[in-house]
Amino acid sequence: MKPVVALVGRPNVGKSTLFNRITKSRQALVDDMPGVTRDRQYADAQWEDKAFTLVDTGGFLSADDDYFASQIKEQLLRAVDQADVLVFIMDGRAGLSPYDRDLADLLRRTEKPVFYLINKVESLHRQEDGLGEFYTLGVDRFYKVSAEHGLGVGDFLSDLVALLPDVPVPLESDEPEEDDNGPIRIAIIGRPNVGKSSLANRLFGEKRVVVNDKAGTTRDAIELSVNRKGREFILKDTAGIRRKGKVSDKLEKFSILKALDSMEDCDVALILIDCSEGITDQDITIAGYAEKRGCGAIFLLNKWDLVDKSEKGQQAFIKELRQEARFLAFAPAITISAKTGQRCHRIFDEVEKVYKQYCHRTNTGMVNRIIEDAVYRDEPSLHKGRRIKFFYASQVAVKPPTFVCFVNYPDAVHFSYKRYLVNQLRQMIPLTLTPVKLYFREKTGKIEFSGNTKAFRRIQEKKKKVMTKRGKQRKEQSRKKRERDQKNALLK
Repeated sequence: MKPVVALVGRPNVGKSTLFNRITKSRQALVDDMPGVTRDRQYADAQWEDKAFTLVDTGGFLSADDDYFASQIKEQLLRAVDQADVLVFIMDGRAGLSPYDRDLADLLRRTEKPVFYLINKVESLHRQEDGLGEFYTLGVDRFYKVSAEHGLGVGDFLSDLVALLPDVPVPLESDEPEEDDNGPIRIAIIGRPNVGKSSLANRLFGEKRVVVNDKAGTTRDAIELSVNRKGREFILKDTAGIRRKGKVSDKLEKFSILKALDSMEDCDVALILIDCSEGITDQDITIAGYAEKRGCGAIFLLNKWDLVDKSEKGQQAFIKELRQEARFLAFAPAITISAKTGQRCHRIFDEVEKVYKQYCHRTNTGMVNRIIEDAVYRDEPSLHKGRRIKFFYASQVAVKPPTFVCFVNYPDAVHFSYKRYLVNQLRQMIPLTLTPVKLYFREKTGKIEFSGNTKAFRRIQEKKKKVMTKRGKQRKEQSRKKRERDQKNALLK
């Protein structure tokens, strides 16, 4: 197991900037405004052939200083308790703060190794002067760094990994190949304050992310790893997605972009809808984002415990959802309550069902038979008086299942006929719980299909009749020619 290193400090000292630099990513949201980070953020890191897990935490304040301070402090203390090594970051520009002293005392009581970093020290002059007040903490050594520019970070990391146990960086060949048994990536998406973080905590099994009635609590996209019945699930709690017209804050824009990016990386999107408020236009817009990105989807109708069942029952609510989001007709829908846990146990089972079809691969023979039979039952419309010929078809990708049909006029296939073929693939394979992509490519040839099907036999029989008729005509012509030649020979 990799050692855990936690970055701690008061707000706006550069923890997330250092986190992104060490992990060589942009995973943590960074802004000049204090208090951007609220939840613990985990990522794998490596230095000098040693691997470790890095944790970014929210800024340390007293419980009375900020609306979320008590919950952020609770998350920070959990990270401190879990970590093997602590990295205490202070602001070299702002100087020493009373919160720095309080946090230093707290870290000493843990009796864990602590590295003390003075960040935002960009110039040599600043490194030598003006930092004397930090020595009043009674610390022998400080690391003067600039997380933004990378100055001094390498020396600090070399000393850090020297203290860590030997956990080598895995070689490329040691990494497990992506397959159906790999981790299932899940993104929890929805409008602000529909219960995404509550659901993440419920599925994770502990209070891992900050939950509050105030909309916009979650800013970063937080990853949580859950192991259930030997299967790993990677949950990603995302920021609430508001209508574009209502978003003016720069930080909120970045949060929404990260939420949308989470759908690009996920296998299954859990689309949360607040039942107590009904189905809104923004809920359908968010569902459209998931459909556009081609990930699997499950509708979770949350806060079902608050709905008056006498006015609208479960089936009526789901029927209304189906009418509003017809483009996601394949997505299952479950009524749940993240607060009470009602029907939350069904979510992982449903995710596995969707994922199984999302990764399904069908052999080329079966794909061809399905398309051939579909074309035989209902041929496409003529294109400029010519028949659209289907030569062959195959599956070219998974996640989602993607098929290609080779035809003579790919641009002439009507969207309604494409929908008809997709529905045939869904029913016959079956792929009833996953998005399905179908494309048409140009191909020229004489025989449309090869296979012992009705469509193929019909084509072959027709060609046989034509060839037989032509053969008889040629034989008759040859016979008449011989007779003429014989008559001419006798006359001579």
